[in-house]
Formats: sequence, C-alpha cells, structure tokens
Amino acid sequence: MNLARHSITATNPIQIFDTRFEADCQIFTTTTPAGFAVYQTWPLKLIRKREFTGGTLAAAVPCHTSSLLFLLGGGRSPLYPPNKVVVWDDEAGEEVAELEFRERVRGLACRRGWLAVSFRRRVVLFEVGETIIRRNEFDTCDNPRGLLAMATGAYSTLLAFPGRQMGHVQLVHLPPCIPPTPVGPPPSAPPSRPPPPPSKHPVSIIAAHESSLNTLTVPQSGRMLATTSSRGTLVRIWDTLSGKLIRVFRRGSDKAEIYGVAFRPDEKEVCVWSDKGTVHVFSLMSGPSNRQSSLSPLASLIPYFDSEWSYAQYRIPAQASHISLSSTTSSSRSPTADITDEEKCMVGWIEAPSDRGEPGRDPPMEYQLIALTYSGGWYRLSLPQGTSNISSPSAGGTPLSSSPPKAYSHSRPRTNSVSSITSRTEKGKERERDRDRKDNRELVLQEYRKYGRWDGWG
Repeated sequence: MNLARHSITATNPIQIFDTRFEADCQIFTTTTPAGFAVYQTWPLKLIRKREFTGGTLAAAVPCHTSSLLFLLGGGRSPLYPPNKVVVWDDEAGEEVAELEFRERVRGLACRRGWLAVSFRRRVVLFEVGETIIRRNEFDTCDNPRGLLAMATGAYSTLLAFPGRQMGHVQLVHLPPCIPPTPVGPPPSAPPSRPPPPPSKHPVSIIAAHESSLNTLTVPQSGRMLATTSSRGTLVRIWDTLSGKLIRVFRRGSDKAEIYGVAFRPDEKEVCVWSDKGTVHVFSLMSGPSNRQSSLSPLASLIPYFDSEWSYAQYRIPAQASHISLSSTTSSSRSPTADITDEEKCMVGWIEAPSDRGEPGRDPPMEYQLIALTYSGGWYRLSLPQGTSNISSPSAGGTPLSSSPPKAYSHSRPRTNSVSSITSRTEKGKERERDRDRKDNRELVLQEYRKYGRWDGWG
C-alpha cells in the first residue's frame, strides 16, 4: 500500500490563459493552449475556434462583434513575440497587419476606429482604418498591469490610463465613436443623436488614490470612471467631466486583489469581483439600496462605518475544495504563464428574459450577470427580487443545465488587539459582519455550464 503524499488536481483541468468580453458583452473570447475561441455570451454557444501549432496566445482582444481581433503571444512558448500586436481577420482566417514595438506589450483597449496599446511607462494610440496610423503617445507612471480603459458607446470620446504620478488617472478625449451600422430591417426608433458638447472643458487628471492603481473601468458612455487601488478595499466612482468623486463603495475590510469592475449598460449599478471569489453588486442610484453601517453615527471618528456596502453578492465556488489547501496559485503569477488560476474570473452584464413574469405573457427583459472562471465555469446570475430591473417579482427559478461545484469556505481566527480603541473597532466590525450575514441578499444562480473545451462543452 503506497502511503506517499500525492498532489491532487482537478480531473482533466481546463487551461484558460485569458477570457474577456467585447464591449457590449454579446460575445467573449478565450485563449487556451490550443488557440482561441469566440463564444456567444448568452445563450452560451461556441461560434468559432482557431487552433494554432508552434506556440500559444496570451490574449485575443475582440473589437466589438466584428471579425477583427488583436492577438498577443504569451506562455512558455509564445506564438508571437511579446513586443508584437497581431491584427487578425477571423472571417478571412489570416493576419492582416502587425505592430512591432521595442518593449513588451502590457495591455490593449479598442473601439471602432481606434486602438490603444499600453506599456510599462507609456501608452501609444493608433487610428485603425484601411491602414493603421500612429496618432499619439502619452507618458505614464509605472504601469506593470498595462491599465487603460476606452469608452465604446456611440459618440463617446473617453480614453483613461494612469497619469505620471502614482494613483492619478489621465483622461484624453478622442474623436466621437462612430455608431454601429444597423443590421436587418430599419429600427422603428429614430437613430440617436450626438450629445451636446460640454459647457466647460473636461478635466484631464483625477487624483484617484494614494497607492498604485489596480483597475480602471469606464461605462460605454464614458461619463463615469471606476478606480480601485492595490489595497483592494474601496471602489471609487468619478464624474469624468468635472473630476468630482461621486460614490465610494466598500468591497470588504480586508485586503484583496480586485480583478475588475463592470458598469451595468444603463449605468444604474456596478459589479465588482476579486480574488476572494465573491461578486458584489452596488447601486449607483440615490436611495437606500446599498447596505449602510448600523454604526454610522461613529463615522466622524471611524470613517470605516461611513461606507456603502454591496446590496447583493454571490460567492463563486472553487472547482474543488482542495484548491484553497494546495496553495498552487499566486497573485504575482504572470498572466501569460502556462498554469491557470482556478479562482480568477471575468464578469459582464447581459439582458435576458426574467423568470418572474406573469403567466401567459412574454417575460420582461432584465439585466443579469455572466461570470466566467479561468477553470471553465460559466455562471448566469440574476439579481435578487425587488431590485429596479425586475418588473413582477415572483417566486421560482429556472432549472439548471448542470450542477456547479459546491462552495468551499473556511473562517480565519482573529487575533486580539492591544489597543482598546482598535478592540472596539474590531467588535463593531464583527457586529457589522453578523448583521451583513443576516441581511445579505444573494444573487440567484440561474444556469451553470462549462466552456473552454471544444469537445462538446460548448
């Protein structure tokens, strides 16, 4: 009998190097050791796949729902050098252009007619048409994550990236984004008109955080900006015209790596997800939707109690309970490594029929969330009953297509504080957590499927 210690891994694990939505979340792309694939977001459907030999990809960045993608090589045996951006026409199935630089590419953002490429200390802007023309270059502070964000809605203009000082965000306005060409019969509603020009010159710098930036996100309109820092506790929402701070949301009290923030298309809510495996939803509307601390009278002494907390959340289960025990993941891992992180995910908003409509009538459309894990999990989540996007609340839910893995969680013991003030603060936080557990409103899992394999999983 062999009693030696063995390493336990998931059965036939899926290796996903990168997964990301296009601007409208209608499709998403994923890269694996075999190549890349394009999926319809909902209903989940494999649209096309491309397999490559001789190397792997770090990312395939879609440009809206067109056949144009921007490819980055990565992994232990990259298909393309890390200093190149390859323009791929998937309809023709071939490379149509490539951009070569003197250093490694850190990030990409694109919209109709424009491409922004981020490096360690600069951002280069290109106009994309029949030819690709270099238009501008901007200096940044140290930006190892390659952060940048571009508004993609019709007539939007905003491009955001780190400023020259740590924690600052620089805002640049491009020519208005061209509206998409209508497909099919002409719409009944008249086409949207460009918004009037701003009455005053928009700000160009926002001092968002004292520590380094971790994420930058803008909605399709570009009217707001969401920023997070390396501390991972707060999400700050800014007005991009005036530069004023609109809202401050608290993800949690302990440090975390926030993976991303996504605005709902109507800009009434945002969702936030991190390495804690939890998706949080916050309301941007005025009113008592978000949870407030019961100890808010102490906010003048302890700012912690003045925070707005998410009104709904969902903990994404780990693929197996041993993941948290084996310590095989690291926050410092390169995104182009050949070992994927089972806890990492990407979240986006979709419109889907509600299951709470009246019998005998077409169900109303509502906003829902799609969460994609780097281990191949696809989750469709609906907001709790009584939220602003549900017209007729009723009990019930749609059946699941398959069963997701069960959640694994463990509590951590807390150490006693020496300071009496700190002790009272910790007790207040404990009471706050107890109240949160009682008042917590969970997102509803409507459907669970697998993606990332091309042998019948989608």
